[in-house]
Amino acid sequence: MCQSVPCGLADSVVIDDRPDGTISEVLSLIISVGRHTFIPSAAPAPPRPGPAPPRRHCGAGAGHGGGSAPVPRGCLAAAGALGGLGLALGLWRRQAALAAAREDEEEKELRQRFMAPPVSGLRELRRRRRELRSRMELLIMETQAEVCRALADLDPGASFAVDSWERKEGGGGISCVLQDGEVFEKAGVNVSVVSGLLSEEAARQMRSRGKSLKAKDGKLPFCAMGVSSVIHPKNPHVPTMHFNYRYFEIEEADGTKQWWFGGGTDLTPTYLNEEDAIHFHKTLKEACDKHDLKLYPKYKKWCDDYFYIKHRGERRGIGGIFFDDMDSPSKEEVFQFVKSCAKAVVPCYIPIVKKHCHDSFTPEEKLWQQLRRGRYVEFNLVYDRGTKFGLLTPGSRIESILMSLPLTARWEYMHNPPESSKEAEILEVLRNPKDWVH
Repeated sequence: MCQSVPCGLADSVVIDDRPDGTISEVLSLIISVGRHTFIPSAAPAPPRPGPAPPRRHCGAGAGHGGGSAPVPRGCLAAAGALGGLGLALGLWRRQAALAAAREDEEEKELRQRFMAPPVSGLRELRRRRRELRSRMELLIMETQAEVCRALADLDPGASFAVDSWERKEGGGGISCVLQDGEVFEKAGVNVSVVSGLLSEEAARQMRSRGKSLKAKDGKLPFCAMGVSSVIHPKNPHVPTMHFNYRYFEIEEADGTKQWWFGGGTDLTPTYLNEEDAIHFHKTLKEACDKHDLKLYPKYKKWCDDYFYIKHRGERRGIGGIFFDDMDSPSKEEVFQFVKSCAKAVVPCYIPIVKKHCHDSFTPEEKLWQQLRRGRYVEFNLVYDRGTKFGLLTPGSRIESILMSLPLTARWEYMHNPPESSKEAEILEVLRNPKDWVH
């Protein structure tokens, strides 16, 4: 967009509009200079006796008869306006250079904070920084980096492989995976930002949840982004942890857009430690309570119900929070809630890892961990919405979708732990969820 501004005797001055807020200052200065600064205010000298000198025009120079004549007042105003314009443009260029330097410095800082450049690009995110989609992408990038660095600090002998990938149908992602460390057998933290046309299978899955999706010629444009992580420690006394926070947007046939958020954080211990369970749930409850005291009990129950392995009659773990299709009270309020939950991931889990990562364990305890991981695999491949959506979406990156699966797991025929054993204790909680914070 351009702005045309009257200045003295000039017809117009056209200057590119910039988002840094300096243009209005420059234009005000130009107008002020052109109208006031360079116009002489002294009274004109009295006329000389004799015939009047010939009339001169701007830039005429010496007359035909020799000698010089006073420059008309309008010419002085024009010259003053042009001089002021030069000063103002110089000021604008300096301000633009400073703004560009600030942007470069901020981009450099963001690159250092993230695990890799964002899918949408830093400049594009800055240009659209007020849009919720851009803010959500920055949030999931920050969450990925925070979690990866917290995990790396606990397992300094290992490192994350960072894999940026593109999806030909639109978008891409960043997969960060640590394998075979001293503390973590496998830890993955993925970011994806994808767009395109929703597949018929994915649309059918959403409609089964009550979504009314009106396609145009069978097509539903969508945009989805999220951060997802599963952490499988080596020590059976350190629980597995999963979290996922996502945003979804669909454009219907009439151009209206449906949007919603989803996500959650949950814990899957091999052995029950009530102190750890209380800490984990209490931290999540505090994040929820900042927004509404009703949210934690609602989403805790939803978590217990969602992570239910029907064919086993037990939950995958001891729960946490889970929610989906969240589109009220407003987009901004839901975003702030999701942000609070994402910021609670590190404090709810890392202290538990620090507490138990060096605990001793027996071969029998390691065997039980492998059997419980088998249950984890069963849920993810049979019931998990995110896994099913990913597998049904054309162009999906299968390696990133199946990142949630552990390196090792075990299935034994008709395995039942002894009554009153530590293994039986965790099974009781998985079959009958507990309230950990009241």
